[in-house]
Amino acid sequence: MVIHNSYPDFILFLYVHLSHADNSYDPAEMAAIKEKMKKLFPEGTDFEKKLYGALRQYNSFDRSKLAELFKSSFQHFNEVPSNVVSDMREIISADGHVNPSETQALETLRQMIDSKKK
Repeated sequence: MVIHNSYPDFILFLYVHLSHADNSYDPAEMAAIKEKMKKLFPEGTDFEKKLYGALRQYNSFDRSKLAELFKSSFQHFNEVPSNVVSDMREIISADGHVNPSETQALETLRQMIDSKKK
């Protein structure tokens, strides 16, 4: 199951997932995501519109299918930037504390990324 047209859109969805791992969208985490988006999308992209589109997509997605989505998307897209895990770590730390659910979500994604690199 792949729902994203581009790898940057998929990575943005991952960022949103991590931000919501503690069941909230912290403003500091949203700001960190916007900062990371500058590396993902070309200049001139409407970051607000792109981010809120990703939030709507995430909020309407069936959470029981997230693992399937992540696995198939990592297989579909043939890239894994080396900085993506550190970027995700920065996002979940942006609000000043890391919830255990955020740590678990990051670890699960890191394992998927590591298996993709092999």
